[in-house]
Amino acid sequence: MTPEMKILRPVLILASCLLLTANAAAQISLTPPAAQPPPAAGKPEPKVKPHTIARKPAASAATAKPAAAPVAPAATVTPAPVPDNPNVDLVYGAYQRGQYKTAFDLATKRAQENGDPKAMTMLGELYANAMGIKRDYAKAAEWYKRAADGGDREGMFALAMLRLGGRGGPVNREEAVKLLASSAKLGEPKAAYNLALLYLDGQTLPQDLMRAAQLLSMAADAGNPEAQYALATFYKEGTGVAKDVEKSVQLLKAASLADNVDAEVEYAIALYNGTGTPKNEAAAVALLRKAARQNSPIAQNRLARVLVTGQGAPMDKIEGLKWHLVAKTAGKGDPMLDKALADLSPEDRAKAEAAARKWLGLK
Repeated sequence: MTPEMKILRPVLILASCLLLTANAAAQISLTPPAAQPPPAAGKPEPKVKPHTIARKPAASAATAKPAAAPVAPAATVTPAPVPDNPNVDLVYGAYQRGQYKTAFDLATKRAQENGDPKAMTMLGELYANAMGIKRDYAKAAEWYKRAADGGDREGMFALAMLRLGGRGGPVNREEAVKLLASSAKLGEPKAAYNLALLYLDGQTLPQDLMRAAQLLSMAADAGNPEAQYALATFYKEGTGVAKDVEKSVQLLKAASLADNVDAEVEYAIALYNGTGTPKNEAAAVALLRKAARQNSPIAQNRLARVLVTGQGAPMDKIEGLKWHLVAKTAGKGDPMLDKALADLSPEDRAKAEAAARKWLGLK
């Protein structure tokens, strides 16, 4: 049986499962729920595994690390002047090296003495993520608020996520939307991406698919892989934009190069079928293997079909059925592969089951 490769992802499902992570800087997830019915012929198939992208702190002179004791925010905030200090990246460098105490101290000094919004954002980041200091969302919100008031787009975005999640204060969607809009206007791709999802969701804001597409395009052009993946779905289905399968595949390729697992799976399927791109089964199977090892049940299922049928790669039923058993534990069953497993000799079936248990970390 030919391992036909299709994936169904209705656009509105993307918005129906907006998720906020505990991290103040995390993004809303686009991924639909794991348990979905088998794909209908000719239609895509829903995503299984949610993903979030952790935001790195602003790569500027003002990144810092928390100290053991909390420090009160500065009384006033003034937009930071263009720094002329050759050691302006010391704070961020300390943060990257995991020297959180040093980063916290340096950022605190810059925030209090210079009214540096970037330093304030870093302090908020450290409090929000319990990096070298006890997590304190209220304190994080204070620093983010001062950074936002000082015009820092990262601070605006981070505070918006706290307001949406009700951390460091009550849920305030109206304020969050304003913050996201301001941050996006200043060129923050994560803000544009999350604001797009709110327009797609149609609950916090009136649903506006064209506006969502515009915002996703802004974030995608800035290299945000989540936005590239979402916009690819828009172009694939003609939602908010003119349908353009080739453009969709280009965006999937860009997102897959940034290690977006869901994009890897869909780009692999496009390559396998030659949809919107020249057919390349070898490249498709390589991507499926990569995504399967990243625990994508859809990739595991498609790879299993390829290996069991030998269409696109040398036949390897034991390896293929190992992936089938692994995918099945995540709710991705497949009657055709169940039959192939039942038809194996007892010895080969035992090998496939042992390989699956090993992958799953079971005895």
